[in-house]
Amino acid sequence: MTITDNYLQLADGNMMPQEGFGLYKVTGQETMTQAIQNAYNDGYRLFDTAQLYGNEAEVGAAFKQLQLPREEIFVTTKVAEDNQGYDQAIASVKESLAKLQLDYVDLLLVHWPIERAFFDTWRAFEDMKKAGLTKSIGVSNYEMIHLQYLATQAHEMPVVDQVELHPLLTQKPLLKFNHDHQIVTQAWSPLGRGAVLDQAVLKDIATAHGKSPAQVILRWHLQCGVSFIPKSVHEERIAQNADIYDFSLSADEMARIDALNNYQRTGREPELVYEYNKQY
Repeated sequence: MTITDNYLQLADGNMMPQEGFGLYKVTGQETMTQAIQNAYNDGYRLFDTAQLYGNEAEVGAAFKQLQLPREEIFVTTKVAEDNQGYDQAIASVKESLAKLQLDYVDLLLVHWPIERAFFDTWRAFEDMKKAGLTKSIGVSNYEMIHLQYLATQAHEMPVVDQVELHPLLTQKPLLKFNHDHQIVTQAWSPLGRGAVLDQAVLKDIATAHGKSPAQVILRWHLQCGVSFIPKSVHEERIAQNADIYDFSLSADEMARIDALNNYQRTGREPELVYEYNKQY
């Protein structure tokens, strides 16, 4: 198995790479194009952006400049809070597609749950899938309660739930809920924005395998069965993050990493975003 041929099957039948390339905070056309070029060369095929990142046009220009075959890449974008609502969501996605210079995205996510447009946005997503603007639909930062609430009116459920997930925030109950409901959990900030890399446990395990702490964490995600999207603009790190398929962690090592959980978020609390209708 390598990063290029490692796919997960979604509940709608579509296939998604398990490991992808996050584009959060990647800005500047030259930096963007080089980062995507390096990632593609190292085997990444999933590229994750969002309206909120403000870089969809740069991503689209990079794809075109590099002439990446459309059938080989899996592209995700997300609808921002301000663009939620039935008509607004559809209009914003058409704008996103124009910026990305694509006819469709492979995965469209609601970026955060908000009370103001909770069901209207999802209805728009279901209709956009029918219209061919996206192959799959999912959510981001939805907790168990949001998914249960969505199920009361949804005609089809999200196939992906992208959430903050790393050894300091293992989200085990949510992982089980998603697994039981055929929802793939995808980890954003899979390395905890660096907050977890100094943990002695990870350093010990990394030394034992001749790998870095970051590679150990990504291998932990891989063996947990979740999708994950590390990000970097550094060529060496991009390659390193893809080089996790030649070793495995023992059950004891997995348990030691699980035990690092202390419910520590680096991002927002989803329920507060829902209540305030925006990131706070």
